Amino acid sequence: MQLKEAAGRKTVENLDFRLGAFGASVPMLFFVIWAVTTSLLDITSELGLVLGAVIGLALGLFLSKSKWADYAQGIFDGMAQPVGVIAIVAWFWAGMFAQVLQTGGLVEGLVWLGKISGLSGSMFAALTFLLAALFSTAVGTGYGTTVAFCTLMYPAGVAMGADPVILFAAILSGASFGDNLAPVSDTTIVSAVTQGADVPGVVRSRVKYSLAAAFPALVLFSLLGGGSGQGVDQQTAMAAMQESSNPAGLILLIPFALVIFLALRGQHLITSLTWGIITAVPLILVTHLGSFSDFIRFNPNSENVVEGALVEGISGYMNMAILILLIVAASHLMRLGGTMNAITDVLNRWIRGVVRRAELAIWGIVSILNSLITINTAAEIAAAPFVKEIGEKEGIHPYRRANFLDAISSALGYIFPWGAALLLGWTTIGDMTEKYDWLPTVAPTEVFPYVFHGWFLVLVMLIAALTGWGLRYTGKNGEELKERPKKSS
Repeated sequence: MQLKEAAGRKTVENLDFRLGAFGASVPMLFFVIWAVTTSLLDITSELGLVLGAVIGLALGLFLSKSKWADYAQGIFDGMAQPVGVIAIVAWFWAGMFAQVLQTGGLVEGLVWLGKISGLSGSMFAALTFLLAALFSTAVGTGYGTTVAFCTLMYPAGVAMGADPVILFAAILSGASFGDNLAPVSDTTIVSAVTQGADVPGVVRSRVKYSLAAAFPALVLFSLLGGGSGQGVDQQTAMAAMQESSNPAGLILLIPFALVIFLALRGQHLITSLTWGIITAVPLILVTHLGSFSDFIRFNPNSENVVEGALVEGISGYMNMAILILLIVAASHLMRLGGTMNAITDVLNRWIRGVVRRAELAIWGIVSILNSLITINTAAEIAAAPFVKEIGEKEGIHPYRRANFLDAISSALGYIFPWGAALLLGWTTIGDMTEKYDWLPTVAPTEVFPYVFHGWFLVLVMLIAALTGWGLRYTGKNGEELKERPKKSS
């Protein structure tokens, strides 16, 4: 075990474990098993996942041959890594921005657009996919999009004759699209930061993959989304939706577009989101879409005392923030204990310098971890070190590595029945039946085959790995090269 001085404190360079590299992986393995088991038993929750991560880290303590104090320091070193901290801070800002837009009625404005278009059935499902993709791209939260659109677009679409299963899948697909492409998305941020890439460049480089998956998904939603109103009283349903739709909320497309514009122009995410918030709040106040107390208010009788959209935007990510820090720590222990080296050594013996094999290995690792871990950001962070090490060895550009990491994570995170996003939408729809007793619910096992954008995005990245489509290498100064640079003798 080695120690290194860093900023006045000692950091652990490596740790020794009983069972070697496998022992170092026990904290992460326990968490994965815990996550899968609780998901299949339908008892998953963010706090439950936090508990699983804590127990996993505690188990690792008893497998450590190094001093327990050094093992504990290794945990803290992992939590202090920039990737986790940067992602958490960005989530807080993105969460506040999303809550401000929702408070101002942007989603209700989007519902109004769908209503006046006169679309019904399958075309409404296709429109829902487009609007969910647009909304999630702006606010950067696929989970928030899932909740908002299951609350508003799902009842409206069912009332208009859309198939409930396909409609739910369209919402999840749209959320997946934005989670992958949005500059302010947590998965976009994590994929860029972990691979040493800038967010605007990563976003520009992945547009072709996102659109390649979105176009066939849109066609299928427009073809298959209708034909099942399931005996709904459409007059009653439309009367209810009339109350929640409001074109005035469309004015919030201004801060919506401003954030995307600033982020793509290279402004820091905190800067972009701050401008989005300080533009949206006055617009909401001036147009009487909300009051100042909707954003922040003090309530001594409340458990939280401080309430409002800004507080909700931060508090919504608290449990996730804790979870991510613990997952980053578990991943760091795998590196300190040699697990990463052991796995990459096996893969490198198979890859043997063949870039196509390297990208297939990256595709496989990210897919497996996202199949097991219920929250895509957590799975992405777990896979990131493998992706970086394999990709850097073969000279694959950081944009390319980040695209594989994010596309697969954003896709599979909305597909599997035990995934957090799908369960979140299912729970939201179930809650809506208390308000709309005519509203049918959809089981998670029914919807996952129809999350077309997610499946297509996974397929697109597999084709990219097999064919080399979009492959770029890293030049001497970090630039993108189409051809692999020759190694100097």
